Amino acid sequence: MRCSAHRGYAPEYASSGAAGADLRAFLEEPLSLQPGERHVVPTGVHLEIPPGFEGQVRPRSGLAARQGITVINAPGTIDSDYRGEIMIPLVNLGDREVSIEPGDRIAQLVLAPVIQATFVDTRDLSETGRGAGGFGSTGTR
Repeated sequence: MRCSAHRGYAPEYASSGAAGADLRAFLEEPLSLQPGERHVVPTGVHLEIPPGFEGQVRPRSGLAARQGITVINAPGTIDSDYRGEIMIPLVNLGDREVSIEPGDRIAQLVLAPVIQATFVDTRDLSETGRGAGGFGSTGTR
């Protein structure tokens, strides 16, 4: 996959079995996030995702578990025809201020295949056991 990134900021896999490549905060100085505060953080990365794929931006589990930092719209989608800088919308769901340092790993990028459907307008849909049941309609066990 083609990638244009500032030196040291290209997405990287932390291990041979990693599904997501780490994205880093491309900042000139530390960013302070207060509890409940949101901020869009640049990564310095531009991608050329192949047609038929998407990039999914996901939180890093360590940041979420230890500090309450997560990606607001997780997973966020990067379309294959987008060429702008990858920006990460972070939120502090914790109870204390968190500092994001330049170069910190702030999110993960997962590439996934995409199928575009052809939608057919109809008034008749097939019946199922669930029917129109919504949230929690299939039980809790």
